[in-house]
Amino acid sequence: MADHPSTDLVAVITGRPRTGSRGKASEPPVAEWAHEADVNLLRPTRLRSPESIAEAGDLSPELLVLADYGQIVPAALLDLPRHGALNLHPSLLPLYRGATPIPAAILAGDAESGVTLMKMDAGLDTGPIIAQWRIALSGHETAPELEETLSDLGARLLTATLDHWLAGEIRPEPQPEADASLTRPLRREDGRIDPHKPAVELERQVRAYQPWPGSFVETDGRRLVVWRAHTAAAPEPRPAPGDLVVSEGEPALATADGLLVLDEMQPSGGRRMSGSELLRGRPTLAGAKVSLPAEAGT
Repeated sequence: MADHPSTDLVAVITGRPRTGSRGKASEPPVAEWAHEADVNLLRPTRLRSPESIAEAGDLSPELLVLADYGQIVPAALLDLPRHGALNLHPSLLPLYRGATPIPAAILAGDAESGVTLMKMDAGLDTGPIIAQWRIALSGHETAPELEETLSDLGARLLTATLDHWLAGEIRPEPQPEADASLTRPLRREDGRIDPHKPAVELERQVRAYQPWPGSFVETDGRRLVVWRAHTAAAPEPRPAPGDLVVSEGEPALATADGLLVLDEMQPSGGRRMSGSELLRGRPTLAGAKVSLPAEAGT
């Protein structure tokens, strides 16, 4: 966007530094880029405040482009630029509107994903579609990997589309509401692995919930984060869902229809390691049971 010959980037608007789980504040990548590129950087606490709207309005922008901002953009800003406000969304809208489209696509086992460039309106990702690009999924992507792929795809889509949009050559198409779906922000407890679900769903969860909220099991009151896993057939006699057994030299969780083999894990407060390494250090995992969601909530 900054190097596009048809644009003159007047400012970047982004959030303030966020404090992570260890109390260390981290800058959004776009803020770091703006500092390095010496681009005007606006960091409102609340984008909807009159002061924030006035500050953006003083720049007299002719186009706004939004990507992963995390706050609702007020109508006063949407109506400000003569070329409108555009949003890059990492899904094939109207599928997966809202906060977590990338995890949703992985959880659903979708064969394809993509990015959508839309003209923003007052709704949540409901604006008419300007352009949309699709990619095939391998079925092995983690959320960070898919996010990186779609970020690159979105940048290329915007670059390819911008001149046509500015020239008035594109008529946005309304989204078909019949196909719409909405995602919500994830909570920490969403990451708890429920062994009563099919193994294939749990393997998708492990990939979808990285880095937040992560996927985890608890046994004897101790939490184990699962970073990599694969499915396998259950032995006979079939263990009960929630039992931890050994499969292929790795700890494995019995599920509703098979095994979730735990290839890479991380004990609470420890480092990531292979499942077999963890099993050597904690042989009592074999034969243990994990806490179920209902038990964890009591």
